[in-house]
Parts: sequence; C-alpha cells; structure tokens
Amino acid sequence: MDLLFLGTSSGTPTRSRNVSGLALTEATGKNWYLIDCGEATQHQLLRTPLTLHTLRAIFITHVHGDHCYGLPGLLASAGMSGRTQPLDVIAPEGIQQWIATTLRMSQTYLPFELIFHATETLGEWRNHTLRAEAVPLSHRVPSYAYRFTEARPDPQLNTDKLDAEGIPRGPLWGQLARGFDVEYEGRTLHSDDYLIFNRTPRRIVVGGDNDKPALLAQACEGAQVLVHEATYTQAVAENARADFGHSTAAAVGAFAESAGMTNLVLTHFSARYQANPTRSPSIEDVRSEAVTSYSGNLFLAKDFARYRLTTDGRLGLVEG
Repeated sequence: MDLLFLGTSSGTPTRSRNVSGLALTEATGKNWYLIDCGEATQHQLLRTPLTLHTLRAIFITHVHGDHCYGLPGLLASAGMSGRTQPLDVIAPEGIQQWIATTLRMSQTYLPFELIFHATETLGEWRNHTLRAEAVPLSHRVPSYAYRFTEARPDPQLNTDKLDAEGIPRGPLWGQLARGFDVEYEGRTLHSDDYLIFNRTPRRIVVGGDNDKPALLAQACEGAQVLVHEATYTQAVAENARADFGHSTAAAVGAFAESAGMTNLVLTHFSARYQANPTRSPSIEDVRSEAVTSYSGNLFLAKDFARYRLTTDGRLGLVEG
C-alpha cells in the first residue's frame, strides 16, 4: 500500500504545494483511492502514473474548498477521458447536491454512474481489497477521518472447512478464494468465512481538519500509520483565533506518542511555512516542534512524495 501526496498546503496553494489531495494505492499498484480533492488535483495527477480509469473511490473529509473544490473538474475530465465504470464518492452530506447542481448548470453529462455515500451514516464502505470507516472530528464544519484497512491480508482458502461442509471443489472454491460471495444450494457463501488470513492487516488513518487529535484514539488502535494535519506550530497558533479549528505539530506529536503510533505523517501546512530552512517561519519549525513530543518515524509530507507501507508495518519514502 502506497500513499502518494498530491497536495500538502492548507487553505491556499503555494509555488511548491497544492491544496489537499492524497492517493492511496492498492498493493498491486494499479487501483487507487483519492482522499480529498482540492482545486487543481487533476493537474497534479498529470505528474503521476495514476489515471482516472483506475480510480476506485473518492473520500472527502469535509466541505471546505481546499479539500473539495477540485472535484467537479476531476469528474468531468474522467468522463471526457472515456471512463464508464461507476465511481463511489464517500463524502459529507451536501456534496452530492453540490456536484449535481454544478454538473447540471455547466451542462456536463458523465458517462459513468456516481454512487454517493453520506459520511454521516457510512458505517463501513468496502470492496474486495479495502475497508473504510469514518470517524467524526472537531472543526468549524463537520469533518471526518477515514480508517482504511486491508480487507484480505494474504488470504488462504480454508479447505478443511469447505470439505467439512461438503462444498464441491472447482469454480466455487476459486470464486471464494478471489473474494467473491457465491450462491450454493439456496444459501450465500461469504468469502471471508472460508478464508484464513496469514498476517495482520495494514491499516492507515487519514484525518481531515481537526483540533482534537485525541478523537482518533480508538481509530488508531491497530493502525500502523497516522496521516494528520499540522497546520501551525504552537507559537503561530497562539496568535490565531481561538476557534481556528486546526492542530499544531506539538499536539499531533503528543497524541501519536500516547497512541503508540509507529509512523506519523504530517501534512496540510499553512502557506506561511517556507521550504527554505534559513527563512522564518519554515517547514523545519514544524518538524522541530513535532519531535519534541514524538519519538517514532516522523515524515513531513511533500507534494508528489510517495510512501510505502510494507506488510510488516514499516513506512518508508519511495525514491524516484
């Protein structure tokens, strides 16, 4: 599983950072999922190997523009590039009506079906390779984190159980092994009931805007990676409005330490933080603050940086 950052700035883009967008790719490297879609996300995709034909679902954390204003354009481009496969969109209530209105007013007709799932009532979204759950956060508008869990970690068919239940060998076994539920003698055989999983699933928590990292305590149980915004350092936050609705690097670092997170990726940096460490304030100020409270593997995301989570829970930067 890889994380490819398409935008790591908050509020507004900078010369080196676009606004929020993150691609989560399956272990095969082919299919992928988009978490947030700030303005110009589709332009960022042109600089990656990803295509809109292999996009399996879109997850939006909240309705602020730096997280969703790129959505209408991206959907329109998917249609014009010939996509016909249905596309799931998991997003807060209101996004569906906004997208429908925008497409109607611009007379944009998509050749594929959009299947909306309201985050507020999500429960669980899943397909054969991934499960996703939503966690409410604290922000100026309803905001959510998504916990992504590998659905079938190294599956092995439970042949003893199949034989014991008299399920004949052949195509039925093959379909169950590939993750498909099948009908047999008037009942549904659920694939997961006949599989043995040989390792701990990889699990990644990706937060939207949030000023209370502790809300993610339960979601982070069993997770190897937390991706969380660190919009400000503490000094800057103290000069901001009391209700600014974002986390500091210190607060996220302290939470990740208390939650025992092995890997922490910070993103969504205020545009005021410059890449040049000799200028102030710089992105290195964010790093310096985070390491005072967090002792694990810390990464400060950059646009187009790709990180790989291995099956043993290690996260590392993919070079090249």
